[in-house]
Amino acid sequence: MTQGDRPADEHADRVHRTFDSFTEGVGDRLDDAARSSVERLREAAAARDAERLRQHLENVRERHGWLYRELAAHPDIATLLDELALWGF
Repeated sequence: MTQGDRPADEHADRVHRTFDSFTEGVGDRLDDAARSSVERLREAAAARDAERLRQHLENVRERHGWLYRELAAHPDIATLLDELALWGF
């Protein structure tokens, strides 16, 4: 079974694990606003909602530049975003 053929709940589980891994690394630097931004990204990615994910990423880039750089540098997040790009992100 290919990545695109996985059931949505398996995709969502993978997204949540990936973001959990990410927040373990930066959690001590997240204020409430940044933590909320990460949660919105997680939910949009889990739902495969490309438009909402794009909006939240843009918001993170504008409001939390350091967080955007950390997201881009995290290998599992980068892989996930690449996969979502293949699905029309």
